[in-house]
Amino acid sequence: MTQAPTAPIRYTPAVEQPEPNEAEVTRELVDTLHGIIETTYKDYGHAVRSVHAKSHALLEGTFEVLGGLPPVLAQGLFAEPGTYQTVLRISTNAGDILPDSVSLPRGMAVKVIGVDGDRLPGSEGDATQDFVMAIGPAFLAPTPAKFLANLKMLAKTTDRVEGVKKVLSATLRAAESALEAVGGESAMLKSMGGQAQTHPAGESYFTQAPLRYGDYIAKLSVVPLSPNFKALAGETVDIGGDPDGLRGAMNEFFGAEGGQWEVRAQLCTDLDKMPVEDASVPWDEEESPYIPVARITVEPQSAWSETRAKVVDDSLAFSPWHGLAAHQPLGGVMRARKPAYEMSSGFRGQHNGCPMHEPKSLETLPA
Repeated sequence: MTQAPTAPIRYTPAVEQPEPNEAEVTRELVDTLHGIIETTYKDYGHAVRSVHAKSHALLEGTFEVLGGLPPVLAQGLFAEPGTYQTVLRISTNAGDILPDSVSLPRGMAVKVIGVDGDRLPGSEGDATQDFVMAIGPAFLAPTPAKFLANLKMLAKTTDRVEGVKKVLSATLRAAESALEAVGGESAMLKSMGGQAQTHPAGESYFTQAPLRYGDYIAKLSVVPLSPNFKALAGETVDIGGDPDGLRGAMNEFFGAEGGQWEVRAQLCTDLDKMPVEDASVPWDEEESPYIPVARITVEPQSAWSETRAKVVDDSLAFSPWHGLAAHQPLGGVMRARKPAYEMSSGFRGQHNGCPMHEPKSLETLPA
């Protein structure tokens, strides 16, 4: 096993340095997201998330914290070995529900159930820990202000003609492939429709922005562990003309096979090279590698169904601010997410007549 860094940076409130206009920017960001969710509600007659509206897999499983972790990694949820129930939601990042021929970056939201300890503000009385992740080790924008500028551009594409989006996505995928062929990569191209049509179960997912890791600071990742998940890494999914082809691929795979992902933590060892307030900077894995701290196991199951979506998509909310104080989200992008996620889940609860709830235990999800 890779050794943990010997001198990780200790968390103090001073690692966060909000911009003077952050509150104003955050209000505008929430308003922009509210505009997206209002638009899609008028279209569908049903409220969906303002980002990551379309789910491809809704999975139940177990979250096992590993034993024998060194003290710097035995923190918060990971302080003691144990096994918890978990719900996973795999999605794409748009605020509207698009055909899968519009290929966008994927996300994974993890809800660990039955977690005790001091809670983050707004999650008092809950017993869950959420980790919200996406493809790529860093966020698209460094700060809330840059995030807002990108979001306004993406908001303009909400509710536009799907045919145009399909053609644009195919063009952007070709451009991204050409860029990657010469060793490059563009998060912006991917976010606008240039994501490769790869299998979501073979992807690696990252918190992208940092969070408190007990006494320290970290980013987390979830990566394929079992051989069958690893074999899907980079594998293209042929969706044909199926607008929900990724759901079909996930149902086909998980209907026959289970598997494991590994949860890894990357500790901050240098605040200059591994900044808290600039979420767009990937932390150098040579300086501090991602180290295994837990495993997620899923058994064969129905990955997606309308009845399962009613439980997970309509009645559960995933937010990095649902959890332990030991895993407080850090940095401007994470701070801005708190009111944004609260607005989105509140809107869905009000308009769908199904208030969000945090489970204390998990009944088996419907097939």
